Amino acid sequence: MKKIKKFLKILGPGFITGASDDDPSGIATYSQAGALFGFGQLWTALFSFPLMAAVQEMSGRVGLVTGLGLAGVIKKNYSKKLLFFCVFLLFVANTINIGADLGAMAASAKLVYNIPFLFWIIGMVVITLILEIFVSYKVYANYLKFLTFALFSYFIVAFITHVNWQSVFLSTIVPTIQFNKDYLINILAIFGTTISPYLFFWQASEEVEEEIAHHKLRRMGAGVPKVTPKDITNLRIDTTVGMFFSNIVMWFIIITVGATLHAHGITNIRSASEAASALKPLAGEFSSLFFALGIIGTGLLAIPVLAGSASYAISESLDWDVGLYKKLKSAHGFYGAITLSTLLGLLINFLGFDPIQVLYYTAVLNGIIAPPLLVVILLIANSKKIMKDKVNGMWLNVLGIATVVIMSIASILLLISFFQK
Repeated sequence: MKKIKKFLKILGPGFITGASDDDPSGIATYSQAGALFGFGQLWTALFSFPLMAAVQEMSGRVGLVTGLGLAGVIKKNYSKKLLFFCVFLLFVANTINIGADLGAMAASAKLVYNIPFLFWIIGMVVITLILEIFVSYKVYANYLKFLTFALFSYFIVAFITHVNWQSVFLSTIVPTIQFNKDYLINILAIFGTTISPYLFFWQASEEVEEEIAHHKLRRMGAGVPKVTPKDITNLRIDTTVGMFFSNIVMWFIIITVGATLHAHGITNIRSASEAASALKPLAGEFSSLFFALGIIGTGLLAIPVLAGSASYAISESLDWDVGLYKKLKSAHGFYGAITLSTLLGLLINFLGFDPIQVLYYTAVLNGIIAPPLLVVILLIANSKKIMKDKVNGMWLNVLGIATVVIMSIASILLLISFFQK
């Protein structure tokens, strides 16, 4: 029992980051993969796991070692043009993501309990902002950990659905690749929603929040933390478990949708809530209910991460007081940026856009944006000036470079496919 408690205590920013990666937008992307290609893209879960773990460990190390978020490190060591370009793209992509997530959550809640969409979406915005602005980081982090249990609903759905497990394991181990536009768009969307810039910024900043919570720093950017080998080991365990959890949830979602919707000829899913609704006549009311509840729970987890990561980046760029450990009166700009991003996301749902379609292409855009940002992270993580003796080891560099190359090739192939008949 002591070992279990010790292990659970290690889980923190990495685990929360991994779980928040399976937000409603991610669920929509994985559902689309299952609907379009059945089990054909299951291999991406196995393939992306070591790449995600390496990228997030590098991001976490930056915060752990420097006592700054990614934006703070870029500002201190690189050009302002690079900094503002990264922050602008992050804010735009995150705001669209928030809008689509809110819409999916409200639509799913309406499926569970038939109260008007407007009530649900406004209620979710109010709850999210109150918790993020007025609850202390220490309590809030525990709340985020608790919400990760919502993801277990997808394990349940897969096991109460009729699945050909032999076909599942074969498709997971042996990749099937098609060189057509739809397949490549979906692959890049999967990579864009799993290896996504907002996760880099969030985890780096949360490692600093943890240092402050444990009294190793007074505030973000104040001093350099004393990092021990045990801290690095704990970071690696936390991040690896979080990314494994994220990928296995993705795996189960693709399995569930592939075994039900794709098997019955339903190949176009426009939202996560639509996937939940479509499951009802095929896999039963309980499957649909668990799928919908998972969307709501992961959205409540992901929206604070999306809004928070953008706010960390903006606040560090503009030298504002920053951190969830701070009270509203001492960090107006930081909490203002969180509120602005969330409210703009809410507004997207009333402008007549199709937020899920926009979101799908935002995931593709994230897949295109991620490689140059990862190059910057690799440069930071290998700089002895910045990281001292905690620079990347060989395997982190190998996996980090592989991620850049693979995502760049996927982007190039996608662009080529657009110009082919």
